[in-house]
Amino acid sequence: MGNPLLLLLLLFLLGVLMFSTTCPAAASPHISAVVSQSGLDFAKDLLVSQAAETLEHLSVPDIERSVSIPVIGTVSMVASGIVLEGVSVANSTVAAGDTGVVVSATFSGVNLTMEWSYSYSSWVVTISDSGNASIQVEGMDVGVSMGMKNEKGSLKLFVIECGCYMKDLDITLNGGSSWFYQGFIDAFSNHIRSSVENAITNKIMEGASKLDLFLEKLPKEIYVDEVAAMNVTFVNDPLFKSSSVEFDIDGLFIPSGKTAVRSYMHSGDIKFATPLGGCSRMLWLSLDEDVFNSISALYFKAGLLQHMVDKVPDQFLLNTASWRFLIPRLYRKYPDKNMVLNISAISPPSVKINVGRIDATVDLDVTVNILAIGDIVPVACISLSVDVSGGASVSGNNLAGRVGLDYFSFTLKWSDIGKLHTGIVQSVMRIFLKSLFVPYVNSYLEQGFPLPIIKGFIISDAYILISHSRIIVSSDVAFIETMKKPGIKQVYEQVSADMAIMHDGNHHEASSISS
Repeated sequence: MGNPLLLLLLLFLLGVLMFSTTCPAAASPHISAVVSQSGLDFAKDLLVSQAAETLEHLSVPDIERSVSIPVIGTVSMVASGIVLEGVSVANSTVAAGDTGVVVSATFSGVNLTMEWSYSYSSWVVTISDSGNASIQVEGMDVGVSMGMKNEKGSLKLFVIECGCYMKDLDITLNGGSSWFYQGFIDAFSNHIRSSVENAITNKIMEGASKLDLFLEKLPKEIYVDEVAAMNVTFVNDPLFKSSSVEFDIDGLFIPSGKTAVRSYMHSGDIKFATPLGGCSRMLWLSLDEDVFNSISALYFKAGLLQHMVDKVPDQFLLNTASWRFLIPRLYRKYPDKNMVLNISAISPPSVKINVGRIDATVDLDVTVNILAIGDIVPVACISLSVDVSGGASVSGNNLAGRVGLDYFSFTLKWSDIGKLHTGIVQSVMRIFLKSLFVPYVNSYLEQGFPLPIIKGFIISDAYILISHSRIIVSSDVAFIETMKKPGIKQVYEQVSADMAIMHDGNHHEASSISS
């Protein structure tokens, strides 16, 4: 059976599979995730429905009492096999305050069944009897308030207050002697009520303890590929506001498989901008431009920002015959020869997020190679500084992008085919950038990289605001259809299994995120 409290926090963490180390106050988050009131309501609905399922068939400890009944004397009574049945939800609410989240629910249709027995002994005779009973609960309210803090590398969940209150019980006894009924009801009504209330409270506290243990085992990074992983350690404690909960994480990319390291970069207080049209969305994710620059630097250091281009959509462009009129000397020296372009970044691309657009500057060396018989002959090298701009989009659970060419400048680094005319080089480079470079870059950007969303959930109706220095994604969250049919229990169990796998060190397990 899934733990209802676990499901609540899982939904608090929908935007970020966020796991932490203790950070000083000066540490700066690069990703912020805010669960809005509608997101809290979504989480609450799942929590309460799962709680009702969990409380179904809840057993309550037996109750024994000795009661003095007029005329009869002292009678030993036992209420046993007390089981909660027929739990349904009438209404529920959730609210975030300064210190945590409060969830309350009113349950209707709550019934209990039990067995009863008594024994009476005197110096003359011993009498005993037994039967069963049905109990109708007239109004049951359950509430729990929870807080979270960042403690020694994990989110620490703690229950601030938890309780259950039953207004009244209507007990109907079956079997046995009728003279016994009222005495039993008078003696046991309050005890049964308090025992059931305590059992429900203990069940919730038990769930909170399991959830706290679960949080301690969450991984500190999300595997992206063999080179990169996202550092998802917490920065600072969760921030509880009047109608939202905010989680701040490091968010920078680190070498895959290595332990996540705290970031001590500080760029001042982060203020979360409200996305236009996104106030009612469940989840807001804010990604700082440093997130994108960190993966840029990581791939550059790993030597991945270089590529040999030998196949293009218009293959004729990679033959000297296509340039015979623009660069006659190239064609005369290497007539009808195929070419290979070696494109290498000479520094990490720089990403700058401005209002309404994303800009990037890429410095490249483009070496032109001729495929001669049994050999590759480099004939020229051109240094390029390329400015591109574009926007972002959400595809599934991936943040994707697309850019277009804005401006470029160049210098001829060296040439074995003589000095090239500036106008010719400019024309050739423009064709190269528009026909080869930009489509190549977009082919990767359109795939995107995974936003850290827990498996079993998917972003829906996403809205993107490109603000100063950050990208803000506001969205709703839904169950993936294939997992929606089996129900919440299966989602919970699958998530738990995935987290256990990741905790065992399998950073290459793709099931830690959903794409």
